[in-house]
Amino acid sequence: MSDIEAFNSIIDGIERFDSFSILTHVSPDGDTLGSALAMHILLTGMGKKAEVICEEPVPHIYKYLPRAYKVVLPERAKGYDCVIAVDCADMQRFKKAEHIFRNAAFTMAIDHHFTNKGYADANLICPEASAACEVVYELYKLMDRPIDYAAAVCLYTGIVTDTGNLTYSNTTPRCIRMVAEMYENGLNITEINRNIYRTIPFSKTRLQGFVLSNMKLEQEGRVGIATLTVADMDRFGATNEDCEGIVDSVRDVESVKVAIFIREGRDGTFKVSLRSKECADVGRIAGKYGGGGHAAAAGYTSREPLSTTIANVLRDAAEELENDRN
Repeated sequence: MSDIEAFNSIIDGIERFDSFSILTHVSPDGDTLGSALAMHILLTGMGKKAEVICEEPVPHIYKYLPRAYKVVLPERAKGYDCVIAVDCADMQRFKKAEHIFRNAAFTMAIDHHFTNKGYADANLICPEASAACEVVYELYKLMDRPIDYAAAVCLYTGIVTDTGNLTYSNTTPRCIRMVAEMYENGLNITEINRNIYRTIPFSKTRLQGFVLSNMKLEQEGRVGIATLTVADMDRFGATNEDCEGIVDSVRDVESVKVAIFIREGRDGTFKVSLRSKECADVGRIAGKYGGGGHAAAAGYTSREPLSTTIANVLRDAAEELENDRN
């Protein structure tokens, strides 16, 4: 990460202002929460006011994160002078908090999505980074701020969740070195991994079993697709959080190159989650529908009927696989 001017623009903003609202994205994951809370620790450690804002309550699996209890909904936010959006490729990712962003005296974005075109006053976009937490880690180092245990928990969480526990293709020697340094300094990675990967509610186990038993294979087994309706979720007493990881299980089927998981929302829209095994750019598919992500992991929201949504994404997946062949 060599764009020192971009880093300096963020550092300048931090030094100029005394109060900060930190925005996370909708359907919060470990990276957006980890980077936001790590920024909260950094800012308050400098004697500044800060708040972390999320459209939804913190998912149960991330409640172990230091200061997770401080995360507030947009309607309860104070809306400070400077706003920092973390891990948000565009403003649609924090739509319910957009008014807070627009009303700020100064805005900043810290991100690692290549689709981020720079919507803030100061933009630190590092597509080569494995996670937004990797960018925040570098910020700590450049500002000579101590990465204490609480900050390390947050930063480690973002890196491992966005790299599939250091197994996805976006894993780099740099992020592995970051993890190694935090581990050498006493970070209990066993406990964190247990919270993320080894503590599963029974409702989630039942739901995932149901969804996977009904998944279908298309394109000679190269495309796996699974769907879930609101009625199905109610039947199992499941929450949106229980749906996390389903698309990864679809991808893990031996023949599958592109995995698709479509979940109905209570507002009538459909959330489409996409994964690939490095042979198709699912980020390009998501981008066609106003979504975003990376080549191997992306998503978008469809307002079309389920049948149309399925037909469109299957067509797009087939085209991406054909492009890879050529």
